Amino acid sequence: MKHFLRLLIFFFCIGINAQSNRQQWGSYFSYTNVVDMSQSESRFFCTSESAAFIQNIVSGELKTITSVDGLKGEGITAIYHSSEYNRTLVGNSNGLLLIINANNSIVSRRGIVEETTVVATKKKINSFYENNGLVYICTDFGIVVFNLETLEFGDTFYLGPNGSEIPVRQATIYEGNIYAATFLGYGIKKGRLNNPNLNDYNQWDTVYPGYWWNGIVTFGNMLIAVDNAGDIARFVNDNRVAFGALLAPGTDLRVSGQYLIATSASKIIVYNAQLQQVLQINAIPNETDTITYTRATVVGPMLYIGTKERGVFTVPLDFSAPFENITPDGPLRNNVFSIQKSRNNLWAVFGTYSYMYVPGLEEYGVSKFTSRGWVNIPYSTLSAFGPLRSISDITIHPNREREVYLNSFHNGLLKLEDDVPVIMYTDAAPNGTKFEPVIDGSYRSIRINGGTFDANGNLWMTNGRVTEPLKMLPASGTMQEFSLANIMANEKDEFGKLVIDKNGTKWIPTFGSGLVAFNESLGNKGIVINMDSGLPNIYVKCVEIDNSNRLWIGTVSGLRIIQSVDRFVTENTLEATNIVFLEDGVAQELMYEQSITDIKTDGSNNKWIATAGAGAFLVSPDGQSTLFHFTKDNSPLPSNNINDIEIDDTTGEVFFATDRGMVSYKGTSTAAEDDLNNVYVYPNPVRPGFEGDVKISGLVNRANVKITDIEGNLVYEATSEGGTILWDTRAFGKYKVRSGVYMIFISSEDATLTKVKKVMIVR
Repeated sequence: MKHFLRLLIFFFCIGINAQSNRQQWGSYFSYTNVVDMSQSESRFFCTSESAAFIQNIVSGELKTITSVDGLKGEGITAIYHSSEYNRTLVGNSNGLLLIINANNSIVSRRGIVEETTVVATKKKINSFYENNGLVYICTDFGIVVFNLETLEFGDTFYLGPNGSEIPVRQATIYEGNIYAATFLGYGIKKGRLNNPNLNDYNQWDTVYPGYWWNGIVTFGNMLIAVDNAGDIARFVNDNRVAFGALLAPGTDLRVSGQYLIATSASKIIVYNAQLQQVLQINAIPNETDTITYTRATVVGPMLYIGTKERGVFTVPLDFSAPFENITPDGPLRNNVFSIQKSRNNLWAVFGTYSYMYVPGLEEYGVSKFTSRGWVNIPYSTLSAFGPLRSISDITIHPNREREVYLNSFHNGLLKLEDDVPVIMYTDAAPNGTKFEPVIDGSYRSIRINGGTFDANGNLWMTNGRVTEPLKMLPASGTMQEFSLANIMANEKDEFGKLVIDKNGTKWIPTFGSGLVAFNESLGNKGIVINMDSGLPNIYVKCVEIDNSNRLWIGTVSGLRIIQSVDRFVTENTLEATNIVFLEDGVAQELMYEQSITDIKTDGSNNKWIATAGAGAFLVSPDGQSTLFHFTKDNSPLPSNNINDIEIDDTTGEVFFATDRGMVSYKGTSTAAEDDLNNVYVYPNPVRPGFEGDVKISGLVNRANVKITDIEGNLVYEATSEGGTILWDTRAFGKYKVRSGVYMIFISSEDATLTKVKKVMIVR
C-alpha cells in the first residue's frame, strides 16, 4: 500500500498509544466461559478465554481487564494471583505468560513461546504453583520455573521417559517434595525440592503409575489428588487412599483456607479439614439451559462457581441466600461470527460454518447490545419451534427495529419480534415456505444465509446447495424462489451474504462460481464475474457497494472493484479490476493475495477491510492510501482474524467481531445529515487535562467549518467528508489555543444551510 512500510511503523506507534487510551477503543467481551480463577484476601480473580475480571470482595465492585487494557492473550488458560508480590499471572494456550502488575501495567514473557525444542501444540499453560518467590508453571510439556521478583524464567523439568515431554496438569509441594499430576497414564511424579538437578528426569520418581491425573494439592498435612475418572484420593506414604468421587473427570482441585474443593463438569464437592463433605452442588436453581462447571473456590463464607456457559455464580456455604450471578455484562461468547447494527442495537451471533461452508451445528443463543447493556437470548428460547443450529447471520428490518430474522445455516429462518420467536421458516411450513434442504441419506440441512431487505421491504436470502437458491420473502404474500441455472454452471453452490444496489440488482458471493449478479425486474438478467472476468479467485467472501455506487469485491485471494453498479443494467459482461498504487515508484496491488472476510463503507466513503489473519485496514475512498492498518500487535484487536465489521453511522464507532472477542474503534466518519439541525460539539467544555479531539458532528456532506476565537481570528478550517470533523484544539495544527470561548461557523457547500455553535476551552 502507499508508503506501506512507513505507514506500518507510524500506525504501530499510534496503535500502542490508542491501546492505552480507552477513549479511542471500546471492549465488548464475554466472561461466561470461565477457564480459571484465583483469589486474595480482598479480591477474586477470574478469566474467560479472552478477558478477565476482578471483584472486590468487600464492596462487590467489578473491574474488567481486556485487550483494550493490554491483556492480549492467545487463548487464556490459567490465572493466578500472588498476594506476596501483588502480581497476577495469566497463562495462554501457546505458552505466552502475561503479568499484571500492582499499577495495572501488563508485561509479557515469551520464554515458553520461543522454546524451540517444544512443538507449538504442547506449550499450553495449565496451572501455577507458588513457593518462596518461585512459580512452578505446569504446561503440556513439563514444568517451567519462573521468578516472581525478577520476572525471569529458570529451569525446565521434562518428566517423561528419557526426559520426554508429558503434560503436567498441576503441581504442589508436600513434605519437601514437588509432586506433579501428569496426564496420559504417566502417573504422579515426585522430586526433592532441594535437589539442584531436577532438570534431570532421572531425579524424579513415579509415585502412582498408570493413571491420568487431573489435579494435586496440599491440604493441611495431607496430599490430595483427583484422577480422570473423578476419584479423589489421599496419599499416605505415597499409597493411595480413596475417600470421594465426582463420578466424572475432575476439572479442578483446589484448597481455600480450611476447605478442599473438587469440581467436575456436573458436580462440585466441598470438604472440610477432616475430609467431611460439607456441601455438594449438582444444579443451579432456575437455570434452564445446560450448565457445565469448570472451577469452584471458597471465598470467605461464599462458594464461587465458574461455569462454561453462564460465568460465575456465588452462594453462601450455608445456603442462607439464593445463588447470584456476578459475571460482568457481556455477550454470550467471544467467538463472534457475525454482527449487525441497527439504529439503537448491535446484534451478535455465534453459530458458524467452515471455510468449506460446512455448518458447525452449534446450539447457541444470540446477544443484543442496547443502551442499557447486553440482552442475551438463550438457545432454549430460540428453539421454541424446533432446532436452530448454526445461527450465522442476522437481518434487521430497516423500518421496524423490533423485527429481526435469524439465519440458521442448518435449520432455516427464525423471525423474532421484541426478542420473542414468532415464526420458524423451514422446508415444511409456514405460509408457503419454499426453503429446500440438502439431503444425504438421513442428513438434512437447510442452509440459509445472507439476508438483506430491498427498498420495498422484501427479504432476500440464499438457500445453499439446492436447485433454486435465491429466495425472497415478500412484505406480504408467499415466498418466491429463483433459479440461477441459466447463469451459473453449478447452481448448487454455497453462497455468502448478498447486497442489493439502487437498481435492485442482487450481488451474490459464491464459494465456487465467483460473484453472481441477478435482477428479476430486468427479465431475470444475470451475469457471473469470475477469474475470466478479472477475479483473483472464484471464492468470493464478501461484497460492498460504496457511497459512489462502486462495487468492492473481497475474495480469499485479494480485492477487486467494479467502477459502477449501473454497468450491470447496460452491459452483458462485467470486468473486475484491481487497485494499483505506487510504492517508492513500484506498482503495488491493494490487498494482494489477502483473504478478505468483510468490507464496510464509512460516512466518508473510506473502506474498512477485514481479513483472515492480517487484521483490519482502512483505505481511502479510491483505495490509493492506507489510513489505518490495525493488527493484534499494534492495537487492542484481540485477534487478527476478523469475522465481521459493522459501523454505527451516527457515532462513527467501528465494531470488529473476531474469533477471540469484539472491540470497537471510536472513529469519527459518521454518515452525513440532510440538514444542520442536529449539529453538536463534544466535549464541551474542554476541561484541563483533556488530550483528545473535539468532535463536531451532525454535519452535511462537504460542509465548511471555520473556528475563530471570540475576536474573530481564524484558528481552524476544514471541509467535512461525511457527518463529522475533528479539531485537535490547535491553531492550524501548530500550538494549542488558549482558554476561552471559540465560535464555530458551519455552512453547506452551496451556502444555503448555516449554523453557529460555541465551544469553551479551559486549559
